[in-house]
Amino acid sequence: MSRPHAPAPEPSPDDAPSPASAPVDGGRIPPTELQVARESAERSGRTVEDVLAELGLLDAAPASAAATGAATEAPVGPAAAPAPASAPATATTPDRGTTENGRTVQPAAATTAPATPAPHLDETTTIVPAPDRADAACTARSAIDGGFLITTETEGDGVVVLVDEGLTTDQAWLDARAAEIGRPVHVRPTPPWVLKNRIVQAFPAEVADNAANDLYRRNPLLSARETFSRGQKIGGILLVLAFLAGLVFAAVPTIVISVAALSLIFLAGTAFKFFVAMRGARFDVVERVRDDEVAALDDDELPTYTVLVPVFREANIVANLIENLGGIDYPAHKLEILILIEEEDDETRGAITRAQPPANMHIVTIPAGQPQTKPRACNVGLALATGEFLVIYDAEDRPDPDQLKKALIAFGKGGPTTVCVQAALNYFNATENVLTRMFTLEYSFWFDYMLGGLDYATLPIPLGGTSNHFRTDALRELGGWDPYNVTEDADLGIRASALGYRVGVVNSTTMEEANTSIPNFIRQRSRWIKGYMQTSLIHARRPFGLIREIGLKRFAAFVLLIGGTPLSFLAVLPLLAVTVLSLFVPLAAVNAILPDWVLWVSLLNFVVGNWLMVYLNMMGTFKRGTFNLQLWSLLNPVYWILHSIAAYKGLWQLLTKPHYWEKTEHGLTTQSH
Repeated sequence: MSRPHAPAPEPSPDDAPSPASAPVDGGRIPPTELQVARESAERSGRTVEDVLAELGLLDAAPASAAATGAATEAPVGPAAAPAPASAPATATTPDRGTTENGRTVQPAAATTAPATPAPHLDETTTIVPAPDRADAACTARSAIDGGFLITTETEGDGVVVLVDEGLTTDQAWLDARAAEIGRPVHVRPTPPWVLKNRIVQAFPAEVADNAANDLYRRNPLLSARETFSRGQKIGGILLVLAFLAGLVFAAVPTIVISVAALSLIFLAGTAFKFFVAMRGARFDVVERVRDDEVAALDDDELPTYTVLVPVFREANIVANLIENLGGIDYPAHKLEILILIEEEDDETRGAITRAQPPANMHIVTIPAGQPQTKPRACNVGLALATGEFLVIYDAEDRPDPDQLKKALIAFGKGGPTTVCVQAALNYFNATENVLTRMFTLEYSFWFDYMLGGLDYATLPIPLGGTSNHFRTDALRELGGWDPYNVTEDADLGIRASALGYRVGVVNSTTMEEANTSIPNFIRQRSRWIKGYMQTSLIHARRPFGLIREIGLKRFAAFVLLIGGTPLSFLAVLPLLAVTVLSLFVPLAAVNAILPDWVLWVSLLNFVVGNWLMVYLNMMGTFKRGTFNLQLWSLLNPVYWILHSIAAYKGLWQLLTKPHYWEKTEHGLTTQSH
């Protein structure tokens, strides 16, 4: 277990502020975070405001900013009282050369505002956005894509524009901006991540709306925003009415048909997993990347890579998060790590700030909005990402140090149609208790055999929630993640397949924390199973269209895996009840409802299905040599009872609160990494 970082000391009232920290003192910024920002500003030569903005601690420039010459971004929503225009600043023309990222910045022909002192923030200062934008056509998307933000601050007869310091601002650029605005432009070079955070702060409603609803606007049929289509609602109501009518007017045949159907569904789902996993075991189907191939990579030729880490109420594992991400073997100047934190989560934001993360680790505050889900946060990160490739990690993840490099090689071997490479997941606390052992057995079979079998058979692969490596442009083409789907990863895998993309698997592992408590397990699994139900409903809206896009074989695999998994779990408790009845209740009494053949078929299917899953869990120990877990596989029938309970909870939530994100608590283990 890593040693937690010591918090920064509280600043003394008698401490004389350094020049870098002089403009800011107190206000809404907590003293500890303010001290950290001051130290960072001294080291980097930037202003404290720039550091605070990059850390997400400065919501926007204060109302008094205009009076001191600081740029003020545009708001979205109710406007505050207009701030007075600033007095003209002394104009200078910066002599800018090649920046860190290698892009040459041409000196601007027009005058450029110098860096101006930030306003003093005291106990009474209210941080509010400016009342309007200088350019009403400016949007968050255009600002991010263009690398500049048009502010409401004026300088003489012109408007101040915050510009990415790596962007070329020659006379043609200035003339184009002036033509758009109708006024002269005064450029203020700004560090890239300071600018991006200012853009998010200036357009919170737009950023939140784009992240939540872009996919729905592109194609409503592919979004879980509406859980049931009109046809599905009608069909579901008719099915329930038919079942109830059957119980009233023909109880025995209705029960017989229902039990037989559940029995066949259970066997079909487990048999499909068995045969696919056996194929994954028989062939070396995982995209093998050798150590010598990794060693042969030239760091200077590696592409840029973005790492998204969505966190929510994870302050207790911040030290581990920074340590684990710091262990990634990739050139720091080509690695962009975005910590995505919900606006309300001040505790986690403060913990990360106090930990003083490295310079390539950026805090992104996710504007408040609904649904408050992991995929919505990831969509914000995707909009800001600059990496050619992108990967998602959870807060507790510990990826293999060379995983990014292995993924790049796997992309090269897979060809341009490979949109995603999935790394394996496993658990560092496998032996903590019975539940963590069962979790580890399940993940070992799934990631070491099942996904490889799906890949070999060219079947759709439902992605795991972490360690998915993407081509960033292709991910944007897919529409990103569906914020209304609580298993956005599985849905994205099906969507990728429908567009002709391939999802590959690579021989690298990310270690995670297995659930140690049953309530936490039920919360997590109910969300996963509900998400599989959502994904099934989405693609069932247009079954014939999906068959045309992915083929009958892949469609059948989708039905058995994505649709069959929740149905199999729902079938466990009824089939268990039938099994108990057949063993402990006099046969004559049972036969009054269920004939012998139904009992025997149900019992056989239930036993065979459970035996297949026990075997798969035992098999899952071979690749990793965890043979000490094999006997625990015999408890799989009990483990599936927990899944069945979670499935019924997920079904209820699908009907009552389909978009609710049941959070999994992390940092509960007593075992170290």
